[in-house]
Amino acid sequence: MKVFLDTNVLVSAFATRGLCSDLFRSVIAEHELVLGEVVLEEFRRVLTTRFHMPLEHVRQVESYLQSYAVVLKPAEPDPIKVRDEADRWVLASAHNAEADVLVTGDADLLSVAAHARVPIVTPRQFWEQLRKAR
Repeated sequence: MKVFLDTNVLVSAFATRGLCSDLFRSVIAEHELVLGEVVLEEFRRVLTTRFHMPLEHVRQVESYLQSYAVVLKPAEPDPIKVRDEADRWVLASAHNAEADVLVTGDADLLSVAAHARVPIVTPRQFWEQLRKAR
């Protein structure tokens, strides 16, 4: 399964312990991780500005993530209207990556899940789906 992880899931996976870090490891081991250039840009910014992670450490993590499939920034944002316009680029990236699922904790993205071209679920929902599939 092609799994597109949003910024908040990646940040949680690398900056904290818990569900998102477990989920990340499971995706890497059992599925195909796909990322978006726009997600990696935001990931870098969040880790350095909000978490004050050393830039060298962030670069190492980003380099590791770039070893997986990374889709370039789309030519245009997704047509779905979302409160945060930046999320339209995430939606378009997940669609262009031909992802089977977009995993996010972002309430704005989750609010448009019924209309999105890619299924959108929370980390907890995806974790439960993975456990049921075993």
